[in-house]
Amino acid sequence: MATHIILMSALAPFLAVRSMRFASAPVLATGRALAIVTAAQLALLYAWHAPGASAYVERHPTAHLLMHASLLTAALLFWLAILGDSGVARWRGVAALAITGKLACLLGVLLVFAPRVLDTSAASWGATTETMLADQRLAGLLMLAVCPASYVLSGIFIASRWLLDMEANPSRARTYRPDGA
Repeated sequence: MATHIILMSALAPFLAVRSMRFASAPVLATGRALAIVTAAQLALLYAWHAPGASAYVERHPTAHLLMHASLLTAALLFWLAILGDSGVARWRGVAALAITGKLACLLGVLLVFAPRVLDTSAASWGATTETMLADQRLAGLLMLAVCPASYVLSGIFIASRWLLDMEANPSRARTYRPDGA
């Protein structure tokens, strides 16, 4: 759990910021692209946390690698799309961060407050039900602590930059063109 939290909430935004410095134009700077990568990231996050997928990943090292690679790729595309929006269109990135943060929190809450173990794959290496439930709750707490903080702080940073830009250039703030021009 900690590995893909680090991949999605730290490494992906870091790589996105670094790549934006070298790219001449934002690759995913449209509302449609942002919606697609947001949905893909959330779908992958929930799919890999489904009990059947978790059990499969525990038994197959290649699937474990695929899980981390797909989550990192989706998160990287998400952060590139967030950082690619500029001007008045930044509201889309703030909204995507809020939605993603809320749904990541929901998954964490499900893991913390589930009355039973949702993923029994650890039983194969002799873990007791109490140990598995404690591990599941710790994983949920990690998600509740790290994921929303990274999404909320990023959203605050982007919104503050957006407001500062609008204050510095009020004529651009009044005109919103969906084509991003």
